[in-house]
Amino acid sequence: MSGIGTGYDLSATTYSPDGKVFQTEYAQKAVDNSSTVLGLRCKDGVVLACEKLVLSKLLVEGSNRRIHNIDRHVGVAVAGLAPDGRMVANRAWDEAASYKRVYGEPIPGHVLCERVGSYVHMFNLYWSLRPYGSTMLMAVYDKNGPALYAVDPSGSSLRYFGTAVGKGRQAAKNEIEKLKLSEMTCREAVLEAVKILHKVHDEDGKKFELEVSWICDETNKQHQRVPAELLAEAERQAKAALEDSDMDD
Repeated sequence: MSGIGTGYDLSATTYSPDGKVFQTEYAQKAVDNSSTVLGLRCKDGVVLACEKLVLSKLLVEGSNRRIHNIDRHVGVAVAGLAPDGRMVANRAWDEAASYKRVYGEPIPGHVLCERVGSYVHMFNLYWSLRPYGSTMLMAVYDKNGPALYAVDPSGSSLRYFGTAVGKGRQAAKNEIEKLKLSEMTCREAVLEAVKILHKVHDEDGKKFELEVSWICDETNKQHQRVPAELLAEAERQAKAALEDSDMDD
């Protein structure tokens, strides 16, 4: 009975006999079933990349953004339910603005990550609320250097060298583990990130578009979208690599 959540999944405040909070696990499932999002921390910055399925031929390209600016030195990518992710990103923006107003300097990455994690965790504590069905990857370049953080639906906040969330997370993580991130520039990482997303895409026949951003020395430590020509070149190389792989098979 407890294994399937019957009677114990009606509220985020109820533990099952196994010590699980099913509402939080359901929120995590929403992230696990979404499009793949990955982050790579390199020697000179951080790259964020998202896969977005094209749900309709009538959809304007670039709609339903999953990458957001929080401050000049912070950018985030969200996986899971896009509206939930947008709300968490808005909270991160508020926290960054509040810190700068009070202390007169940009918010450090670890402080912002902990504050957003505490905010998200609050939605796991009250019966009248539901957990956010989104995970946020946060790219930061502060006085301590570049860093990559993740905040999941439970409110856990972790720091990574590289990670992936969403439907293709495991295959993407396997590919990320093969990379020498400490020796790689962000320009090189953009090419690798796009290759990985093309490789792990498992919705055969469904069109998708990529959203990629970076924050690095080349952007003067400011979070920006990757230039269109670089993204186009990365997609060309990724498609060529896939075709070569198919021919070898």
